[in-house]
Amino acid sequence: MSRGFRANASGTILGLALLAGTSLAGMSLAGPAQAYTVYVTNEKGNSVSVIDTETMAVTGTWKVGRRPRGVTTSKDGKELFVCASDDDRIDVLDTATGKVVRSLRSGPDPEQFILGPQGNLLYVANEDDSQVTVIDVEKNKVMAEVPVGVEPEGMGLSPDGKILVNTSETTNMAHFIDTTTFAVIDNVLVDARPRFAEFTADGKFLWVSAEVGGTISVIDVAARRVVKKITFKIPGVNDEAIQPVGIRITKDGSKAFVALGPANRIAVIDAKTHAVEKYLPVGQRVWQLAFTPDQKLLFSTNGSSNDISVVDVAAEKVVKSIPVGLLPWGVAVSPN
Repeated sequence: MSRGFRANASGTILGLALLAGTSLAGMSLAGPAQAYTVYVTNEKGNSVSVIDTETMAVTGTWKVGRRPRGVTTSKDGKELFVCASDDDRIDVLDTATGKVVRSLRSGPDPEQFILGPQGNLLYVANEDDSQVTVIDVEKNKVMAEVPVGVEPEGMGLSPDGKILVNTSETTNMAHFIDTTTFAVIDNVLVDARPRFAEFTADGKFLWVSAEVGGTISVIDVAARRVVKKITFKIPGVNDEAIQPVGIRITKDGSKAFVALGPANRIAVIDAKTHAVEKYLPVGQRVWQLAFTPDQKLLFSTNGSSNDISVVDVAAEKVVKSIPVGLLPWGVAVSPN
């Protein structure tokens, strides 16, 4: 599915500049970027939009189950997993054909999930059943059902794969789960309606977004306690509209990007000092975020404007808007 850019660096950057409608001077001269495939779930369209990062255009639309939300790829990129929330299942698509080849037993109302480091276990948040379901994707077998708080959604996994974290929207907690025993080993209270959980690459900290609380809680993983609350203030935007959801942190731990919902902004944060540095205007009601594997580009799903925004990470600048389906929710990028 992936195709490389032209080897000439200046040609690559010029091509991106033309696609984005910007001048060459406004682009980051970071060198050639590899092409990847981006997958966007359209919650009201019951579909997945497929985007080629070489052309920055939609190349296909794949039909899936009802109300697709969470999305991720297999480790080799050959399969795409999609939460078909209203069908109480996870659709598995062949990325070569775009066809649903099988479905997994997800538990009721799967919303978000995360794939284990070995690629065989899928950890699923079942929003309507207050539990996390652990699925062996090769055997289509439920390995465990872990009771958690009310309306579980966010799913984070430590880099070593030993600690799983689920956030419960109504209980307002981050639940720490041992992936060996599948037991909840701790609970950390955060602000109202936590939606997403993201570990730093070194595994020392966990960032949890609180949509209604309007904050990011930075949790010391070893101590299991909140060590920092990050807040946001945007001139001309009501505080009630600033609703943090998706989070992505760079591998080098220098920057964090946070989707701010109906504020229609992505916050750029110094991940070391936790200072908010700038806000990037994107589409309406920005939900989820995903990097390309080389972290040169970041994609956001904008639910109310039915598009995605493309961010040049080095330049910290939005360079493109791409129309997709109805109510885009989740986003994943091919691993190769």
